[in-house]
Amino acid sequence: MKLEEIGSRVKKIQDGGKLAVITDENVGPRYLLDCTKSLKEAGFQVYTFTVPAGEESKSGRVYLEMLNKLAEIPLTRSDGVVALGGGMVGDLAGFTAATYLRGIRVIQVPTTLLAAVDSSVGGKTAINLPEGKNLAGAFHQPELVLQDAELLNSLPKSVLLDGMAEVIKYGMIADEKLFAELKDVEASWKNLENIVETCVSIKKKFVEEDEFDYGVRHLLNFGHTIGHAIEKCSDFRFSHGLSVAKGMNYITAIAVKKGWCEQSVFDELHAMLKEYGFDLSVPYDNDSLYDIMCSDKKREKNSIDLVIPERIGKCVRKTVPVEDLKELLEIGRPAVDREGNGAE
Repeated sequence: MKLEEIGSRVKKIQDGGKLAVITDENVGPRYLLDCTKSLKEAGFQVYTFTVPAGEESKSGRVYLEMLNKLAEIPLTRSDGVVALGGGMVGDLAGFTAATYLRGIRVIQVPTTLLAAVDSSVGGKTAINLPEGKNLAGAFHQPELVLQDAELLNSLPKSVLLDGMAEVIKYGMIADEKLFAELKDVEASWKNLENIVETCVSIKKKFVEEDEFDYGVRHLLNFGHTIGHAIEKCSDFRFSHGLSVAKGMNYITAIAVKKGWCEQSVFDELHAMLKEYGFDLSVPYDNDSLYDIMCSDKKREKNSIDLVIPERIGKCVRKTVPVEDLKELLEIGRPAVDREGNGAE
């Protein structure tokens, strides 16, 4: 799909009415005009809202501002929200749509690789709380996900790299062939459209089997439990993708030490992450990581679910007592502090 076609695509599911387009200060200047022009030509009344770029906008304050904006228009239950942007915009706009009038339609238009392969698909929407990432949220499936592959061409390398962490995750949890293909870094950057299709197909299977995240869908969180803690410790200076890369490296180092996977799994993953240019150091102490992990949404009573690699292309859930997290962080730390020259 081309962005200029969004009006005709949305008209197939909503015949007229109002649309609120939510974007951020990075995406808006590039794509908002084309988006709104197409929607208006298709007969929609269009309202636009631009929030500051960055994870700080996934907050209760900005969320309430968006709800009030929708009420001021006012949108009705036959109207909708368009999320034009990356993962932050998709989460914020999706959660706003999920809770306004107990739920109105949302159309996801991802503009980053991360959003295209992950956050725009599956219906998870959320905002952050001071205590942790994505602690307030709702499942709200998009009516449409419209991906214009050309939007990825203008992204800076750092933003593309953010998404590549999630792409590598898909190879680790479900697709040994994809992981092998990703070893050719130059070819992978040239083949993003096919890579996006592969990743969306993988996620679709997980979501169809476990829409509300009670079982197998947990595997999509490989690297995320530690990654979210790293992200929070950095006050979100570390991007989500970078934090997930660090988290995947760290949990795999732990898995080697515990005998849950072979040394070769760590070596292959670490080598790939370094080849793409990820800094895998974790400049935060274990106590800080532990405190945040204890607030993770995957915690239940006195245990927490971790996603552990068994081999390339297969991960499993492992439930561990929360009290064991500090020990696990300790045994993985030497490999992480050495940037993973080997999980001894």
